[in-house]
Amino acid sequence: MITISAFRWVPEFAQGQVRDLRARWALEEAGLPYRTRLLEQGDQDKPDYRALQPFGQVPILEEDGLVLFESGAIVLHIGERSEALLPKDRAARARATQWLIAALNSIEPFLMNVALIDIFYTNEEWAKLRRPGAVEFAQKRLSALSRSLGDKPYLDGERFTAGDLMMATVLRILKHTDIVTSDRRLAAYVERCTARPAFRRAFDAQIGDFRQAA
Repeated sequence: MITISAFRWVPEFAQGQVRDLRARWALEEAGLPYRTRLLEQGDQDKPDYRALQPFGQVPILEEDGLVLFESGAIVLHIGERSEALLPKDRAARARATQWLIAALNSIEPFLMNVALIDIFYTNEEWAKLRRPGAVEFAQKRLSALSRSLGDKPYLDGERFTAGDLMMATVLRILKHTDIVTSDRRLAAYVERCTARPAFRRAFDAQIGDFRQAA
């Protein structure tokens, strides 16, 4: 059976955001059973875990001797086993992969800039000066994304793919602000993606682990 690593507990601001959610959601969409390997604080720095994940992050996927880290690689790996995530048509499959990579490379770094300021450095003078510029750049990227989405339900049209899964999780990074939700298209898009039963199951499973630990 597939095993996904996750933290047993994280602070409240991170709950529902930790990246094992991406792997859980992909597995739920694909209908693949899995179990979790829950890490206590500090376990991520132990040599046995670092041998599997050199950066000490979650998630890792383990199955039959295969070990993968990086949420994007894990979602793509799961997608190879499910047309629910990666369409059979070669062109549609390539476009789904394109949007997954765009979420991680063209959108996430700029949203994370804002999130890090808000969560960890909000009282620092340099952060107060930096935030408006960070927000402006994030909004430029989001505006470009919104234009590309247009009136389509999903990034490649009528069909949800792994690209939408990744993009929706990235857009949720700024759920403590209205930077994403102030855009009507993007707000509806995130709501549409996260209303999927597979997302709700994945989200509830992650939150359930945190509640049990608490």
